[in-house]
Amino acid sequence: MPGMTNTVSTRLLVLGSGPAGLTAAIYAARAGLSPVVVQGIQPGGQLTTTTDVENYPGFRDVIQGPWLVEEMQAQAEHVGTRFEWDHISDADLTQRPFRLTGDSGTVYLCDTLVIATGAQAKWLGLASEEHMKGKGASACATCDGFFYRGKKVAVIGGGNTAVEEALYLTNHSHDVTLIHRRDSLRAEKILQDRLFAHPNIKIIWHSEVAEFVAGGTPETLVGLDLRDTRTGAIQRIDVDGAFVAIGHSPATELFKGKLRLDSDGYIECETGSTRTTIAGVFACGDVMDKLYRQAVTAAGTGCMAALDAERFMAAMEFEALQAAE
Repeated sequence: MPGMTNTVSTRLLVLGSGPAGLTAAIYAARAGLSPVVVQGIQPGGQLTTTTDVENYPGFRDVIQGPWLVEEMQAQAEHVGTRFEWDHISDADLTQRPFRLTGDSGTVYLCDTLVIATGAQAKWLGLASEEHMKGKGASACATCDGFFYRGKKVAVIGGGNTAVEEALYLTNHSHDVTLIHRRDSLRAEKILQDRLFAHPNIKIIWHSEVAEFVAGGTPETLVGLDLRDTRTGAIQRIDVDGAFVAIGHSPATELFKGKLRLDSDGYIECETGSTRTTIAGVFACGDVMDKLYRQAVTAAGTGCMAALDAERFMAAMEFEALQAAE
């Protein structure tokens, strides 16, 4: 009938379909919770933009990020997960069942909610950067640093992430350059001390990237054009890999004022748990983890969220039975 709202009711709703959300769905489905996954704007999460994956356990050869996500989704479907192509635009977490509304107009009612909406790396926004993604431009040293063994690499940024990435890259490269637009770093002092003391790291101050320079066949990154932030002068440096490390943006806009977020916008969970500040709402993956941000850790917290949700529902059902006696 015209005007009728499509309603989907489930015991467990998962927002997000990256490794965290899909692992939560696999565990929830196997526990008989018949989960529904709302896939969101970027189905598959950040793994779909990652080509070579060499650090996910269980695969001796390099695998492709999109393929890994497809396998996880197929596994989730096989054990009983239902998928919805939608994006949640409103969430009422004031009472159970929780009520979420999609852009499609569909209303989702759930007893428990697992938030696995992830985070996006911040990029500089240059056309040349976009062109060189996967060909020398990266936003994750721990994901891609291995591919630059013995090569020249640069890190762009001045906070904790940038300094940590520069230090990490010294495991693979003897020539690491940190590029920062100012004359001092924002990173914690202990990290700065380690950076300044490292013989294989040099710093270029007062500089920002003007251009990612491509060359060769097949085309790869061969250098960076740097603009002096004081004079505007351009200098070129030779690099094989450039790591943009200016932070991440967790996808938590929907939950501002509804769940406790930290100063960077990540969902706060109880230590050692995926429980948020609202009973029955759980968070996993990069939306609550700004430290590790790996596919395997996201999957691990997805497992935790499903187990936490299953235990929460079992406790609620037990209390209801006790009250009925």
